[in-house]
Amino acid sequence: MSEGTTLPLPLAGLRILELGHFIAAPFCTRVLADLGADVIKVEPPGRGDPVRTWGMVAEGQTSSVWWSVHGRNKRSVTLDLKRPEGAAVARRLIAEVDAVVENFKPGQLESWGLGPAAIAAANPEAVLVQISGFGQSGPQRSRAAFGLIGEAIGGLRHLTGYPPDATGLPPVRTGISIGDSLAGLYGAIGLLAALFQRQAGRSRGSARVDVALTESVLSLLEGCLPEYGYFGAVRQPQGSALATTAPSNAYPTAEGKWFLIGANSDSLFARLCDAMGRPELTGDPRFLDNPARVRNARALDREIAAWTGGRSVAELERAMVAAGIPASGIYSVAEIAADEQFNDRDMIQKVRD
Repeated sequence: MSEGTTLPLPLAGLRILELGHFIAAPFCTRVLADLGADVIKVEPPGRGDPVRTWGMVAEGQTSSVWWSVHGRNKRSVTLDLKRPEGAAVARRLIAEVDAVVENFKPGQLESWGLGPAAIAAANPEAVLVQISGFGQSGPQRSRAAFGLIGEAIGGLRHLTGYPPDATGLPPVRTGISIGDSLAGLYGAIGLLAALFQRQAGRSRGSARVDVALTESVLSLLEGCLPEYGYFGAVRQPQGSALATTAPSNAYPTAEGKWFLIGANSDSLFARLCDAMGRPELTGDPRFLDNPARVRNARALDREIAAWTGGRSVAELERAMVAAGIPASGIYSVAEIAADEQFNDRDMIQKVRD
């Protein structure tokens, strides 16, 4: 939306009941709330959603600053869904919404009298989005799971490390709950797709969207599955490099920080060689094209690291911008907060909380 517009947000008028906790379902509804949906979040008595106590809490406050992101643009109501009177209030709310989003363990809502059949009885037109570790069917449906389990079984954690000959440390996590967030995004997409299908006259009655954390992560694995199916090849962790293209890696700098360069086409590589003052590298048989550069990636990375290691991040960034090469230092959140591009596009805002 352009600045100063008075038009309503795209999902204004859409009402959603969130029967979720932790991350996946609340992330789904947060995305929809940011687009204008009216989200009513059900929280348990006492301390509410567990995320209220996760992370840093300001002095004199009872909820974490993470909660300001997790619960933004939502209205909360306290209900004990384990008690019949709490479930009865939830059914009254269900009757007044367009969709219900939940991420309890499969079968949990049914035990409270709030399963899919009960939701359909309370509101035959409601879309039900169910986000779980393994999905609502299959032999593993009842297994407990968090985002890290989705990353592990979906194949991402296998790739987020270094080759075994480089380190004995385990694969690292991404530093955020990416499995939960991915599932939340798919939940939002599925909800909107179900509503569009109904508005287009291609469905009637209740609709269910079944999202699994494991499958959400698996969907991001690019060509890994067909590579295995056709060649029997299992893609392995590559550290900060890529197995399919070069140069694309993190390189040392004079101040001890890392600098990322992605000059993995022939034209980009030629421009990088010019910027390095090494135009002769383009004629080196080891680096003539991408397949050759991939085969000789370690030797090529040594050449680039010898150049980057004597320069600061700022010097390198100026050189790469001038050459039109995708490259950057690695931002911390402090650098993100100060970034002129993020601020110009209003990604960084100060709000009264």
